[in-house]
Amino acid sequence: MKLKRYELTPQMRDYDAMKDPSQRNYVPYLMYFHRTDFASAAVNTDGSGFRISTGPEGIKASAGGHIPPGPVRVLAGGSTALGVGASSDSNTLASLLWSKYAPSAPWLNFGSYCFNPTQEALLFTLYRHRLGDIDEIVILSGINAVMVSRFPEWQQGDHGAFFFCGDYFEKMEELREQSRKGSRLFGRRSSAATIATLDDVRRDIPTVIHSAVETTLRQLDIWRRMAGPNTRISYVLQPMTRWMRYTAAPQEQILFDENDRMSELGPWEEVYGDIATMDFGQAYATALRAGCAEQGVRFFDLNPVVAEAVTDQDWVFVDRVHYSDAGHDIVARATAETLGLS
Repeated sequence: MKLKRYELTPQMRDYDAMKDPSQRNYVPYLMYFHRTDFASAAVNTDGSGFRISTGPEGIKASAGGHIPPGPVRVLAGGSTALGVGASSDSNTLASLLWSKYAPSAPWLNFGSYCFNPTQEALLFTLYRHRLGDIDEIVILSGINAVMVSRFPEWQQGDHGAFFFCGDYFEKMEELREQSRKGSRLFGRRSSAATIATLDDVRRDIPTVIHSAVETTLRQLDIWRRMAGPNTRISYVLQPMTRWMRYTAAPQEQILFDENDRMSELGPWEEVYGDIATMDFGQAYATALRAGCAEQGVRFFDLNPVVAEAVTDQDWVFVDRVHYSDAGHDIVARATAETLGLS
């Protein structure tokens, strides 16, 4: 079957290859990160797995590779900050900020596939020693924190659930079984739960919001302490189709419908309908704004800003969370203007 996804957005082949589970890069402390030294037309990573940013006159930089002298700026978050959907490294948010909308200092891409807030902060912690002075940190995130906050209670632990944690629990249970040799459980499969289903997820909206916000704010405190007193930190709630007043362009609707048909979990509305509404997005933003204010971290919800900047004919999204090249440009410009970046 020829997928419209590859016909309309051929760059997504490279992203699929980058996140191929058979090539997943397991990293101590982080659990996993991107493939290292991955090279393709659309996306490239350095020897540590960071995506490469492109600045004025084609200069390149990355947290695990070349870092230009002087203060730097950091764009962090999940796969949206990483730039999934961009047709090249030069069309990601970090690159567009550096080359076009806020070029006064280099922007390093700390975006990451499928990281929760704890992993986002831990990635920064592990590589802080490479960065020197940091002028600005923008954390553009939010959707992953909500998604993992819906995971079952037994997966949450002290630091929140994380994507692919079923693999972790399954392997840990196998190790426990190996250590039970000689006990009465030897030779029997444990009854301990290792894999969750959609029937297990939390659906109590106040609990989900509280969990996502509490974990995010706890990690923001780490960001502040690690960055230093002269670094300005902003938390940006990422624009997402269902958190804003948005009408899909024709190309987007084709991609959304195909994704619903192909998804192993089921159509978007059935899986994420409870958290993918404007009411949820606004309640989530309100809670994040109050918590950020208490920590002295600037908060911005870009959903209404981007909604005002697009028309019904603008092709902004390659799926309901990630942007096309045009979408990256709109969001990069909105980020720079809303945050007062230069």
